Amino acid sequence: MTRFLIPVFLFLFSASSASAIVTLGTSNQNFTLTGIGANSAGQGQSLMGWGACSYDGANTNCTMSGPYTGFNGGNGTYSFVVSYAGNGPFPLDAITNPGSNLFSALATNNFSLVITLTPASGTPVSFYSFANFYFYYSTPTCTGVPAASCNISQVGVTAGSTITGPITGTFDPTPNIRTSQGVISASGYGGFSSVAPADWIEIYGLNLATTLSRVWGTSDFTGNLAPQSLAGTSVTVGGLPAYVLYASPGQVDVQVPSGVGTGSQPVVVTTAGGSSIAYSVNVNTIEPGLLAIPSFIVNGNQNVVALFSNTLTYVFPTAIAGASTARAKPGDNITLYGVGFGTVTPNIPAGQIVQQTNQLNTPVSITFGGVSAVITYQGLGPGNVGLYQFNVVVPNVSASDTVPVAFKSGSVASSQSLVIAIGN
Repeated sequence: MTRFLIPVFLFLFSASSASAIVTLGTSNQNFTLTGIGANSAGQGQSLMGWGACSYDGANTNCTMSGPYTGFNGGNGTYSFVVSYAGNGPFPLDAITNPGSNLFSALATNNFSLVITLTPASGTPVSFYSFANFYFYYSTPTCTGVPAASCNISQVGVTAGSTITGPITGTFDPTPNIRTSQGVISASGYGGFSSVAPADWIEIYGLNLATTLSRVWGTSDFTGNLAPQSLAGTSVTVGGLPAYVLYASPGQVDVQVPSGVGTGSQPVVVTTAGGSSIAYSVNVNTIEPGLLAIPSFIVNGNQNVVALFSNTLTYVFPTAIAGASTARAKPGDNITLYGVGFGTVTPNIPAGQIVQQTNQLNTPVSITFGGVSAVITYQGLGPGNVGLYQFNVVVPNVSASDTVPVAFKSGSVASSQSLVIAIGN
């Protein structure tokens, strides 16, 4: 089963509302901020000099390390390793509060960041790209500003000035689901704010995994049962374990368990860094959506993703690199795909590879240009997990590249605005 959405990484460091705070001891390398002036809010901004840096001919790699306490109830050493292309200035601006020696940072260019916590006894754990931490100077040395104004903000607003010295700080490795649209149904199938039992959902936030990117594979399955933990990331919905398809620091994709109740239900992500604060999501009996991805938008019209049955040819009005496309014609047999359509007979719980044909308990109707289509199969697709398949006969409608496609699942009407290309 393919991934629903490629994650977009935003390199932003900030404080977290979660609680597993790691206290960082004084680093054994100096840390320097060089003032570049104020931002639009009047806050000082500085370029950073970070730990011990070396250039390998392609990338600059900077390491800062020191002792810590508070991770998994123990202590050990931390290392922050930042890598960026070239050997120019470190691509961060420090964004600070006026009058403070405490700072967070905002990236100006892409880079990689790995934070590794190595306990005094136990296995090292690395956190990638997304991190919640604050640094501060306790006894800084300032150049270019009066000693009485030796704070990060003053240095930042005074171009060319510097503040240098050992730093301490805090790091929160706890998973943190973002508060706005932190949980949605699979974005390629509508991306709704409400979800359903056995639905596919996407979870967005910080520190959601201690791996850069991992998609489940055959070895992660137990027989035909999907994994409930992937690369150390697990998720519960309504207190029940979900099935983890994909894990990364900023996004986790899971299948909602079948037994979850309707109404407001908590979603919790757990990693080696701890468990997130619960995110409340509304669960409906069904929350149906058909596969319709951004690359299938033509002239502002969202094409539903459809294949000519038993082929690898897409129903699409234009060419797609590396794929076969054609317009459908009345009488053609095509296949559509969906999620969130509810239970089937015989019953197939969430997390299981479908082994047999089955039938939706809540019937679906589909129209093309307002004309009802004959559906020859509607149920979970054999060989998949939680993916519904609809085999449809294209009705007799006028040729157009923007024939509207609509559906109903029982009394629930589609909220997606979809089209399909029909030829003569």
